Amino acid sequence: MSVTQTTGVYVYAIVPTGEPLPRKSVGVGNPPAALRLIAQGPVTAVVSDAPPQLRARRRDLMAHQDILMRLTDRGPVLPMRFGMIAADEDTVRRELAGAQESHLATLRHLSEGVEINLKALPARDALAAVVAEESQVRRLRDEVRRRPGYEASVRLGEAVATALSRRAADAGKKILRTLTPMARAVAAGPEVHGCALNVSFLIDRRDSDRFRTEAQAFADTHRAHVELRIAGPLPCYSFVSSQPARTPVAGS
Repeated sequence: MSVTQTTGVYVYAIVPTGEPLPRKSVGVGNPPAALRLIAQGPVTAVVSDAPPQLRARRRDLMAHQDILMRLTDRGPVLPMRFGMIAADEDTVRRELAGAQESHLATLRHLSEGVEINLKALPARDALAAVVAEESQVRRLRDEVRRRPGYEASVRLGEAVATALSRRAADAGKKILRTLTPMARAVAAGPEVHGCALNVSFLIDRRDSDRFRTEAQAFADTHRAHVELRIAGPLPCYSFVSSQPARTPVAGS
């Protein structure tokens, strides 16, 4: 992973003006940078000095995430991805002033909300269920038993993989129908190799435990069809429509 020489202002988040910094939070870098606020009217950026050499080390990733989670516990947060750096404080102020209405609208939209991400993957250790429930797989398995051979085994393996992916995709559609009514908004995530579904839900904070319980109950009931990975509550990355001008750090 290459090291990027950086200077300037590291931006963690935008919050409503008047929100205090979380106590005892420290920023990225070694030694950790002190946090400060840059206010511009009704919106404020949570920032620190950017370290001279910043890369996606675990300590810095965790520090960034911890700050966002602690800010989210206090109120609405427009979170920045790791490694967002502005040239200087004046650049931050100009961006806050220029996009003030957009930032305020986003903060209102995210108020009292958290993000929960679900990924649906083909079920592991589900071969017995696939054989029992998929007639084509059963036929090919019987063929391999009668006439063992490379080509027959390849056809069986492909049929199993196809069935597992289809079953996971079908379960993903069901989980969307089941959980979407509980969400304020739903956002599709980027494609992930081997993943049938990657989607995030904007959930009222008070409903996040119930949402996770419902998702886990679905996963338990459909374990022969899908492996459901549940992450959150998280900062609401997937529901931010605009973010400040910034320079991404290599490796972030």
